[in-house]
Amino acid sequence: MDVTFKRTGERRYGVVVSLPGQAPLWMDPAPGYDDHIPHDMIHYIVEAELGLTSGVFGRAARGGGGGFVLGGDDDRDHRERRRQRRRLLRREDRFRQDDQRGQGDMALSERLTGLCHVAWKRHHGPPAERPAWLRPQTTTPEDEAAVKRVLARLDRLAPLWNRLPVGGSLTFAWPATEPAPVVTERTTRT
Repeated sequence: MDVTFKRTGERRYGVVVSLPGQAPLWMDPAPGYDDHIPHDMIHYIVEAELGLTSGVFGRAARGGGGGFVLGGDDDRDHRERRRQRRRLLRREDRFRQDDQRGQGDMALSERLTGLCHVAWKRHHGPPAERPAWLRPQTTTPEDEAAVKRVLARLDRLAPLWNRLPVGGSLTFAWPATEPAPVVTERTTRT
């Protein structure tokens, strides 16, 4: 599965999830715009770095929606798109139920993403307030170690993201934590 984070405007980004043989899943605009690193990229790195296979991107890799929607720019008729959306929603519901009975990766991903975002902002800029949705909580030594690992990755990715022009993107092959090399077209002279 490829996950592409694209700068779609001055203060906007989108995410495209591409699985072989399937219509792409996307979210544009994606939530949590930040001048330095998108919220969903933090989610991706938390899940990939920590091996969370039932979070947003792990679910998408296993055929769930993970909060993304089916792309509409394809040749399928509207009935087929509706059938695929229903299948996607059923799979996502099953993943949600499995996650609640099992390891709780989605909740862990949400919690650690919030902690990592606040920690990264505190480390790289003016003091960040804790988001309203992140309840005050004590962190465990395991949380602190996880946040430290993720922050090291974010420190390498933020400059890459910040250099992107509108229309530029970074693509990751799940669960890689480094983006694929950017391929540029070369002009040949004759």
